[in-house]
Amino acid sequence: MNQHVPPAKMGKLATAAVFATALEWFDFLVYATAAALVFNELFFPSVSPVAGTLASFATLAVGFVARPLGGVIAGHVGDRFGRKPPLVASMLLMGVSTFAIGVLPGYDSIGVWAPVLLVVARLVQGLGVGAQWGGAALLLTEHAPVERRGFYGSLVQTGAIVGAVAGNLFFLILSSTLTDEQFGSWGWRIPFLSGLFLVLIGAYVQMKIEDTPVFRQMQQESAESKREAGLRKAPLVEAVRLHGREILQAAGAFFVVNATFYILISGILNYATDTVGMSRNAILWCVMIAGLTQVVSMPFFGGLTDRMGSRKKLYLIGTVLMGLFAFPLFWLVDTGSTPLVFIGLLIAFTIHATMYGPQAALYAEMFPADVRFSGASLGYQFASVFAGGLAPFIMTALLAATGGSWSVSAYILACAVVTFVSVVTIREHFRRDLYETSSAAAERTSR
Repeated sequence: MNQHVPPAKMGKLATAAVFATALEWFDFLVYATAAALVFNELFFPSVSPVAGTLASFATLAVGFVARPLGGVIAGHVGDRFGRKPPLVASMLLMGVSTFAIGVLPGYDSIGVWAPVLLVVARLVQGLGVGAQWGGAALLLTEHAPVERRGFYGSLVQTGAIVGAVAGNLFFLILSSTLTDEQFGSWGWRIPFLSGLFLVLIGAYVQMKIEDTPVFRQMQQESAESKREAGLRKAPLVEAVRLHGREILQAAGAFFVVNATFYILISGILNYATDTVGMSRNAILWCVMIAGLTQVVSMPFFGGLTDRMGSRKKLYLIGTVLMGLFAFPLFWLVDTGSTPLVFIGLLIAFTIHATMYGPQAALYAEMFPADVRFSGASLGYQFASVFAGGLAPFIMTALLAATGGSWSVSAYILACAVVTFVSVVTIREHFRRDLYETSSAAAERTSR
């Protein structure tokens, strides 16, 4: 069953989802840059510079730790009350918390309350971004024509790339036009004040966009049908009880995707400047331009799976290629040559797109309608802690312990093995009827 959604409406939905995702990730990731540049002096001046930097990055990690909790809460609300409410709430949380960081006084003004409030705001940021992905992904995949589900699902992923690139570009412009004193006193606050735009986007989505036809169909079911489908029970509990295997598969499928993403946009920046000796601007431009190509490559690969008749096949091809390219990537980076580094990053980001592009559609088709938000969010967000949030830290530790980039390549290869095993065991549900509930799926498979 698939209700027809007019192309004009899909265009409006896609624009809202991509713009909201881009702003959400812009807000979430500009924190990483600010933590590296100014937060140690502003919020932790009473300790040594090294301890201040460590404390600053510890507040960064709080956001990743909070993401699964945001995904759990959003999954429960999204399966019980609709896909739109948690998406709107996530935008409001992210917008308000980001704006709050932008106006937060430093340690010199309010003492120890400054770092305390910074941690609270970062925690709320993590809850917001953890709640966002499932809502945005299902808003598009459950509205999309079945024959273009992979393409429309990939558009949500491009929003994260646009947000990451925009964040780096914003700080590059500020650091190039302001003095160090201006940047440290007020310039760093400008990106955070953009949180207000996310609040406005959330209000627009709330007023102008309907919930998905899949959820509206479930709302129209009789009380008896809801009871049989398990909708009176907590969706989160049902997702874990009935689809624990699929949740683990979804988490494993995200391992190499998320780990390489943070290595490419963050870890390599530090490695190329501190170890290889490249200029900060050179590697920053390489990462931004190579990453920006995913705005084209991810919709291409997402749409390609619509024509291939499988999400798994392309995902597995990308996993193998990423594992194989892990060593050549760092051979190219280790040259310190800007053209060769750019080529290496461009290839890596393209391979990454073969997996990240079709991921939203793959996850949506893995779970029945009544537990889809919970199942997809749990898999996605738990992997983001163990694979994404820790990847730059693991990369730094491996480089310190071994003294060679080969250890980071081996780490990427290990993540690729986890992802390959996870994806190869996923049962293909290409073009699944997204209206099907858990009880209907169980009845169909028992025949």
